[in-house]
Amino acid sequence: MGWAGIGTRGAAVAVAVAGPLLLLLLARPSPAATGDISKSDIRLVSEQFSQSPQKLSFYSWYGSARLFHFRVPPDTILLRWLLQVSQGGDPTCAKVEITVYFRYGAPPVINPLGTSFPANTSMQPSFLIKMLQSNASINISHPAPGDWFVAAHLPPSSQKIEVKGFIPTCAYIFQPDMQVVRVVEVSILEPNTPFPQTLLSHPSYLKIFVPEYTQELLLELQGCVSNRSLGCPVHLTVGSATLPSNFQKVLTCTDPTQTCRLLLPSPPWDRWLQVTAKSLAGPHVLVAFSTVASLTAERLVLLSVCRPWIINFHHLLQNSPNQSRNTSNGLLPPRPGYQDLGRSSTVGGGPFCLLSYQVMREDMDVVSVHFRPLDRVSVLVQSDMPSVMRLHLNTGMDSGGSLTISLWANKSVISNNTLVKVCVNAASPFLSFNTSLNCITAFFQGYPLSLSTLSRKANLIIPYPETDSWYLSLQLVCLQSPEECEKSSVLVETTLSLVPCLNDCGPYGQCLLLRRHGYLYAGCSCKAGWRGWSCTDNSTAQTVAQQRMAVLLLTLSNLMFLAPIALSVYRCLLVEASVYAYTMFFSTFYHACDQPGEAVLCILNYDTLQYCDFLGSGVSIWVTILCMARLKAALKYVLLLLGTLVFAMSLQLDRRGAWNMMGPCLFAFVVMVTMWVYRCGHRRHCYPTSWQRWVFYLLPGISMATVAISIYASMMTSGNYYYTHSIWHMLLAGSTAFLLPPRDKHTEPWACSQKLTCHYQICKNHQEELYTVT
Repeated sequence: MGWAGIGTRGAAVAVAVAGPLLLLLLARPSPAATGDISKSDIRLVSEQFSQSPQKLSFYSWYGSARLFHFRVPPDTILLRWLLQVSQGGDPTCAKVEITVYFRYGAPPVINPLGTSFPANTSMQPSFLIKMLQSNASINISHPAPGDWFVAAHLPPSSQKIEVKGFIPTCAYIFQPDMQVVRVVEVSILEPNTPFPQTLLSHPSYLKIFVPEYTQELLLELQGCVSNRSLGCPVHLTVGSATLPSNFQKVLTCTDPTQTCRLLLPSPPWDRWLQVTAKSLAGPHVLVAFSTVASLTAERLVLLSVCRPWIINFHHLLQNSPNQSRNTSNGLLPPRPGYQDLGRSSTVGGGPFCLLSYQVMREDMDVVSVHFRPLDRVSVLVQSDMPSVMRLHLNTGMDSGGSLTISLWANKSVISNNTLVKVCVNAASPFLSFNTSLNCITAFFQGYPLSLSTLSRKANLIIPYPETDSWYLSLQLVCLQSPEECEKSSVLVETTLSLVPCLNDCGPYGQCLLLRRHGYLYAGCSCKAGWRGWSCTDNSTAQTVAQQRMAVLLLTLSNLMFLAPIALSVYRCLLVEASVYAYTMFFSTFYHACDQPGEAVLCILNYDTLQYCDFLGSGVSIWVTILCMARLKAALKYVLLLLGTLVFAMSLQLDRRGAWNMMGPCLFAFVVMVTMWVYRCGHRRHCYPTSWQRWVFYLLPGISMATVAISIYASMMTSGNYYYTHSIWHMLLAGSTAFLLPPRDKHTEPWACSQKLTCHYQICKNHQEELYTVT
C-alpha cells in the first residue's frame, strides 16, 4: 500500500500522513519471513507471541466477538499478524465469512448490525478484514508500542432459535499469532544537537524523547549530499502506525536548494518518538548529511517547550489572600493571579503557555473512575492561553469502558461575542487555539466541543478510549473583535468519568463485565428488541403493549394443561395429574420471569424456574407415554421414578440438549410399542381394539404432538417466539389430553377423589370360600 498524502508545499518537499504498510496474504503465511528480515540486518531481532485459540460465535452483541490482547514491545519496526482459522465438528458445515478487527490502545468499536449509537458519541470506523476458512497475514510497519487488540466474529446470527442436537455442530476456531521485528541498536537524538548520519544499504533507526509540556517539535534536514544523485534522496518516517486511524508523517526532500523541515505541533508528551531514515538512491549509493557552519548537521531537532502555570488550592490562596471563597460550590475568583499569567511573563526564564489544572483520579470500581480538580472548583477559561486538565487513563485497565465528558458554563458569564472552544486529545493537549480550531495535534485527531450563549452545555462520549493520558483543553475565543476577550474569563464546570456502560445500558439492557485472560471490558446485552452500543436503538423495539401481550400469551397458554389434569383426576391417574400440575405451574412463572421488558414477575431464582420448567416438560412426556403403555402398577411407578431421576441428571449436564430429553422419551415409546405389540399377539387383535379410539383420540393426539415438535424444532425465531412457543404449550397440553388412556371399566369416574374424603366404608369380600367336607 502506498503512502496517503494530504498535501505538499512545493514540488521538492512532501509532508504527508503515512498509512500503515498493510499486506494481506490469502495464502498460508510463511513464519520465516520476519526471520529473513532480521537476518539481513544484525541490528534486528525477531520475536513471536501467541494466545490460546477461541471458538467463534455468530454476532448478536459485543460479547459475541472474541477478543485477543497483545503487547507490542518498544522499537518494533515490523508487526505481522498470522491469522489461522480451522473448522471442527460436522464435515458438512458450510464455509462462513469471518470478520477480524484490529485496533491500537483499546478494543475495537464495532457495529456489524448497523445500529445507532447514543447521542454525543464519537467513534472512529474500525479497521477490519473479511476472510473465509483460510489462513492470512497482515504486516504493519513501524507499529506503535503498547496494547494491540484483535477481535473476530462470524456473520450476524440469524433470528432462528435452533435446537441443539437437530442441526450439525459446527465449530470455527480462530487463533492469531503475533510476530515482531524490533531494533536493538537505536540512535538517540538529543534536542538542539546535530547528529551526523550516513546511509548506504540499511535504514537508520533513531528516536527522540519528547518531554512533558513540549509545544512544538521541529525536524530539519540540512547539508544532504549523495555521490551519484542530485538532491537529497532520503525518506523520513516520523511516528508510529496505529489503527484504525494513522497519523504517521513522511518527509521526502529532493531539492538541494531548499531546506527540508517538518514541524509537529503538540507532539506526544513524555515518550519516545521514532524516526526512520531510508535512502532512496539505491542499494550502493552513499548518502551523507554534511554539516553547515557549526550548527548544521544531518538532522537538527528543535524543541519549543512551554511553561505551565499549575492551578491548585495553594495558588488560589496565595493569589487571592483577601478574598473569601465557597469551596463547596466550586467558585473561583474571576481571574486568579492574572497579572502573572500573561504572555509577557518570564517567571522562571520562559513564557507561560497554558493553565494546568491538577486532577485527582478516584477509582470507584472495575472500569469505573471519577476525575475532579483537587480543589473542587470550576475551570477558569481565558482567551490568552488554554486551560488544560490531564486525565490518567494509562493503567492498562481503563480502555474497557466509556469516557464521558460533560461541560457546563454559566449563561451570565458568556457574551454573545465569545465562544468557549474545547478539544479532547490523547497523548498531548491541543494548544493552538489562536491559529486553528481543528483540534489536530501531531499524531491525533481530537474531539471538538464548544460552549456559547446558545449552547451552554456540551457532552462527549468516547467508547473504549485508548490507553494513554487524555487532555481536556479549553480556551475563550472571540468571534468578532479579539480585543474584547483580553480581559474576559469564563468558569466552566466539568463532570469527567469513566464508566463501564453508559447509563448502565438503560432499562432495556444489562451491563456485563467480560474477561479475556486478565483484561476486563464491559458490554451491553440488550433485550425487548432494543439494540445498539448502549441499548438506545429502538428501531426494532417492542412496545409496552407488545411486551404485555407476550407475557399473557406465554403464561396463559399453560392453562391448557387444566384439561389433562382434569382428565387424569377423572380417570384416577393422580401421579400423572400431579406432574401436569407441576409443569403448568413452573412453566407459567418461568415465562413470567423470562420476559425482557417491564412485565416481569419472578417468584424464584431465574435459573431455578428454568430448570423446573424443563424438568416438568420432559417428565410430562415420559409419564404420558408410560401411561399409554398400560403397565402393571409396580413396574409403572418404578419406571416413572427412574425416568424422573434420569431427566434430572441429564438436564443438569446439558439443559439445551435435545437428546437429553428425547432419549428417555424414545425409551418410553419403545416400551409402549412393545406392550402394544405383545397385546396384539396375545389377543389376536389390534390394540387398542376400538376404531373410535384410534380415530377420535390417538390420531388427533399424534397429529398435535407432531405439529408441536415441528414448530419447536424448526419454526421458532426471536421475532415469533411469543406466539409459536405459546402454540407449542397448547398443542403439547392438547395432545396429552387426547393420548391419555381411558379409565378402567370397573373404575367409577372421580373414584380417586372420593377416596380422599374421610368416612367409613363397608368392604365386601367377593371371593368364594371353599370348605372341605369329610
